[in-house]
Amino acid sequence: MRRFALPAVALTAALLLSACGKDANDGGRPVPVGGDSGTTTTSSTPSEEPSSEPTETTTVPTQPATTAKPTAKQVIIQPGNFASNPAVQGLVTSYPLYFQALVSRDDTILRKKFPSFFYSDVSQGIADAKRNGWIMKPPGSVVVVGARSTADGTVAVQTCRSQTTQYWDPKGKRWTVVTPKGSPEVIEMIKTGIGWLPYRLATSKGVNCGSVRYPA
Repeated sequence: MRRFALPAVALTAALLLSACGKDANDGGRPVPVGGDSGTTTTSSTPSEEPSSEPTETTTVPTQPATTAKPTAKQVIIQPGNFASNPAVQGLVTSYPLYFQALVSRDDTILRKKFPSFFYSDVSQGIADAKRNGWIMKPPGSVVVVGARSTADGTVAVQTCRSQTTQYWDPKGKRWTVVTPKGSPEVIEMIKTGIGWLPYRLATSKGVNCGSVRYPA
């Protein structure tokens, strides 16, 4: 039985994940944090790193710059002090496939390679993103900021996704900045016969990305 209930928020019909409830600030869903059906959240505060990405005041293309299918090299996973944790090692290995599914808006790899709980958590959001024209733009990076065992025998790996991972807003015809400091995401990992794999998305409440330095 799932332990988290997804609260009703804006964009429910367009871009929500299903089943396992994530906070409104989680980074797993293919929508800008705080976005709704009528407006797109952009950051008025510049990120800590220089960026050449278009903002509301710059000229932007009428279509995304690229929709090419991504490769694993388009995301960098930084395990930091948690590199020796087997669950974190499993996340480092498997996350590029998850990232690829988000960017390509194709959940096939998740259905074939990941536990069903994780697939159900992510697949509906991917389908909604495809239907509504949202496109994630790589490259990006993910920094592991914590790892703790749970009562269910999983390991909750706390991560922060870099602010360079933006989304295309087809209505506003612009790229959005998710959050100026990056967005939190917690993935519970489970040990299987073939190693540690993402099991489900968990609440990211309490994960602070404010001081994280991203490699990309």
